[in-house]
Amino acid sequence: MNVPLTNKEVAKRFNLLGKLLELHGENPFKTRSYSSAYVTIRKLPTAVIETPKDELLQIKGIGKAIAEKIVELRDTGEINTLNDYIQNTPPGIVQMLQMKGFGPKKIKVIWEQMGIETPGELLYACEENRLVDLKGFGAKTQQNLKEQLVYFLDSQGKYLYGHIEDSAFELLSLLKGEFAEGRIDFINGMRRLNPIVDGIELLSDIPEYEILEFLISEDMVDPDGDDLDYQGVQILITQCSTDEYEGKLFELSASPEFIAEWKNMFGSLDHADEGVFTDHQLAYIPPELREDPTILTKAKTIDRFNLIAPEDIKGVVHTHSTYSDGTASIRDMAQASIDLGYEYLVMSDHSKAAFYANGLSKERVLQQIKEIDQLNQSFGEFRIFKSIECDILYDGSMDYDDTFLNNFELVIASVHSNLKMTEEKAMERLVNAIKHPSVTILGHPTGRLLLSREGYPIDHKTIIDACAANNVAIEINASPYRLDLDWKWLSYAQERGVLLSINPDAHSTEGIKDIKYGVYVARKGGLQPENCLNAMNLAEFSTWITKHRPC
Repeated sequence: MNVPLTNKEVAKRFNLLGKLLELHGENPFKTRSYSSAYVTIRKLPTAVIETPKDELLQIKGIGKAIAEKIVELRDTGEINTLNDYIQNTPPGIVQMLQMKGFGPKKIKVIWEQMGIETPGELLYACEENRLVDLKGFGAKTQQNLKEQLVYFLDSQGKYLYGHIEDSAFELLSLLKGEFAEGRIDFINGMRRLNPIVDGIELLSDIPEYEILEFLISEDMVDPDGDDLDYQGVQILITQCSTDEYEGKLFELSASPEFIAEWKNMFGSLDHADEGVFTDHQLAYIPPELREDPTILTKAKTIDRFNLIAPEDIKGVVHTHSTYSDGTASIRDMAQASIDLGYEYLVMSDHSKAAFYANGLSKERVLQQIKEIDQLNQSFGEFRIFKSIECDILYDGSMDYDDTFLNNFELVIASVHSNLKMTEEKAMERLVNAIKHPSVTILGHPTGRLLLSREGYPIDHKTIIDACAANNVAIEINASPYRLDLDWKWLSYAQERGVLLSINPDAHSTEGIKDIKYGVYVARKGGLQPENCLNAMNLAEFSTWITKHRPC
């Protein structure tokens, strides 16, 4: 027997309908009537869904149209008008309408003026500082919205690793400090540095109730919550005995496919981690590489995996300043790079077609070039390179003419508009751009936003082959929202001799630190330092750039 809908559940449907009507510019009187019905229904002492129609009409705030829809909902379980509006609205927009404090008027602005259709796209726009000049927004609204969006996205059951890393390590440190005699480690996606994880996944030989009691006593978790979470992130604990610990840690530090192949090759899971590889005459396979089982065959033929590490990165490539949509000056971005130990900075603000990001006119490009020349005279051995993140236009051409592009020392070519392409169109557009003699790096090749927007469809092998043929590097966009090129394609790119560049796409001085997330996924893909463009030191990078520039 179906349980009747509560007044709260009925009211929520009318509230959403009212918001959808307002979003689509329907009659304001009708919009207000549905919003008022939301308040009225929630306050009723009796179940509205079981109230006869003639009695509904006697309730102040419920007119004929609303009464009919309540009856329709009771009889069919649906409100067709609501369904129609939902079907004609992008799903991500419907999601945003259900967020607190973010009404239809503001959503209509970002949808119509910026083409944003998902919460993730909106969060990324906040990260890129794109809402501050929008009517009805501003810096404070943008920051508040950013905080709401992070909470909203993390509450959907999946998390970006970059969102939760700090909380996860903080929790692990607290638990290790409290339970010094026990064992506790990250497992699964957390241990393998996956871009998307299920939460803070832990293995422990400490009884779970002891961990829970400690967290409750320190007011770090809600004892009445449905799930165990820390700072809004779900905690998932796997319990085992101390004797089982090493074997369990090994098993839960690899993909199921890797473990299945291991059992096929060696018959069992050994109770060791690093030592077990030596026992089987294999090079040690770090957890982040334990995805594709074919890595086991490779481990038989080499002494060690020479994976890139954060300290191998020598320069900061792909950054934005206050000239476009960044929050820091060029000087501040350079100084932050110096403070972090880097040898060079590639300043690549947006080109003119990116009007939403304050893209640079030719006059402002020349102004920026002059400022960079002056700054380079004051920074000693550190160097700022003159670059641009040049929009790839719909036909694959560049946003500036060929002669003007010669003003830049390198060009990062990226797609930012008309993202809903067929694979045929996306491929034509990208390949045309890759063939342009001024293009140095292909930026975020698929345009994806993790957990928010699928990338446009491309044939990865063809794109990589085109970059190989035209001596174009490919970006691993290190923003935890992108991590694009996907790590699964790094092996093929290296086979084809394509350089990968681990770029933070930084819009602030703090954003430079995102390089580490790019390194994490680069390691998952087996990237070696010699195949990374910005693992070159300043002299090597300068030489490569000079050789690449069109004559």
